[in-house]
Amino acid sequence: MNDVYITRIAKFLPNTPVSNDQMEQKLGILNGKSSKAKGIVLRNNKIKTRYYAIDENGEITHNNAQLTKEAVELLCDEDFTTKDIELLSCGTSSPDQILPSHTAMVHGFLKNRNLEINSPSGACCSGMNALKYGFLSVKAHQVNNAVCAGSERTSSWMMANTFEEEVNHLKTLEEQPIIAFNKEFLRWMLSDGAGAVLLESEPKGKQPLKIEWIEGYSYAHELDTCMYAGGDKLENGQLKPWSEFPAHDWSEQSLFAMKQDVKLLSENILVKGVDSLKHALDKHNVKPEDLTYYLPHISSFYFKDKLYEEMVKQDFVVPLDKWFMNLEKVGNVGAASIYIMLEELVDSGKLNKGDTILLHVPESARFAYNYALLTVC
Repeated sequence: MNDVYITRIAKFLPNTPVSNDQMEQKLGILNGKSSKAKGIVLRNNKIKTRYYAIDENGEITHNNAQLTKEAVELLCDEDFTTKDIELLSCGTSSPDQILPSHTAMVHGFLKNRNLEINSPSGACCSGMNALKYGFLSVKAHQVNNAVCAGSERTSSWMMANTFEEEVNHLKTLEEQPIIAFNKEFLRWMLSDGAGAVLLESEPKGKQPLKIEWIEGYSYAHELDTCMYAGGDKLENGQLKPWSEFPAHDWSEQSLFAMKQDVKLLSENILVKGVDSLKHALDKHNVKPEDLTYYLPHISSFYFKDKLYEEMVKQDFVVPLDKWFMNLEKVGNVGAASIYIMLEELVDSGKLNKGDTILLHVPESARFAYNYALLTVC
């Protein structure tokens, strides 16, 4: 089996940073009134800026596949071109269409060569699943290299016109129509962007990172759906898919908007997160104090202290001085967040040979977690 190394890393964040005051200007106002939920959500998540694939005129500048293509191209130069890629593996929770697959569309934009593609579905963990497929393929000598990516273009899912028909429908039912908090919540949480890595079997480049292992855990066997799009949650906790609704309900109920069961999220995301963290590190005989850097993908700073408190409760603490995050500056970019976080750490110049980096990615869709341990070469 080959050793596998991250030899190049790149990110692409579209346009200019969007401040909290500019969000409604970009996404639009629901029912002609500024959102009351916005202030509450932003106060808790403490995100100051994020990126949208929307220009100053409100026009969309990139779709998801184009964002990913830009990140992949930033990996390349005259020594390694897009035509040298042997495997392309891209994860996202916001594909541009149901079919063709997300990675097929990225490949179409690259126009490089015939190659293998892989498109993991899911939420934030889809970016890590894309990485694991590339990792195993290089490790098993299936390919000489793999480009893996995570990306999101959720801004278009959150624009006011997505909810327009539902607002109009609610106006016929009540005097002051209000979109449910489980739908509006994510409007103030999510961001656009893409990150990509090149995997090879030799430690090339300025500061290669050896992938020691990647582990994944799902708790869907015991927990209901928490974050979803393309369906609606019934009182019994089951998810009813869009294909079982009449077509007129698709817009009247904003079925394709992303929604979050906030209560279910707060009750489970941290407990299962620390439980799975213990499983992953114990399996590989790694102790929290062995880590040099801990990169947790969290959706909101609201969860940072609470995650630490849960670690204390479960007696498995990663000291806060090992934590590295950039949520405040780039926002929650879902499947791309861990790539963008790692790129910033590598670019910071802080890393030294022998440093260990733990990547920790949760997704609340139905509570799944992925981990990867990297060593600086």
